[in-house]
Amino acid sequence: MKPHTFTFNDDGKIPNSQLPLLYYKGVFAEDFIDADAIIAHFRDFGWKNAWKNGVYDYHHYHSITHEVIGIYQGNAILQFGGEHGEQLPVEAGDVVVIPAGVGRKRISQSDDFAVVGAYPDGCDYDIMRGEPGERPKADENIANVPMPESDPVYGKAHGLLEVWSLELAN
Repeated sequence: MKPHTFTFNDDGKIPNSQLPLLYYKGVFAEDFIDADAIIAHFRDFGWKNAWKNGVYDYHHYHSITHEVIGIYQGNAILQFGGEHGEQLPVEAGDVVVIPAGVGRKRISQSDDFAVVGAYPDGCDYDIMRGEPGERPKADENIANVPMPESDPVYGKAHGLLEVWSLELAN
């Protein structure tokens, strides 16, 4: 399954990334949609430091790491890329790989909406909100975030390794 890709420009507040956001629709079948099972799947491909929760209702991004979220319950509309970004409907079984610098915000959600998140090699993360004074340090951090060793869905076979490598080559 190839991911849908979305690229967002710097909007002055949210830096975004030249790397595209990857949206995998329906990765996990109903019998596998369990938070702990998704966390274990991500961990098997090197994405660790996992958490369970939701998505903030304000624009934010990470400047020191990429992030994966797996939806294990409910559905939501998430906005990626800042105020003028893309609103995507997500539901249980979907996975989104978010490059460092790409903004996200929850627009709406079902009462039972819940996600797990994880980071390549268990990296720590920061929370940036696009506020004055965050940049240029955030831009410097984003430029230094390494390419993950594997895709959180498919490991070393497909996904971000192919898509992001092609993007960086252009």
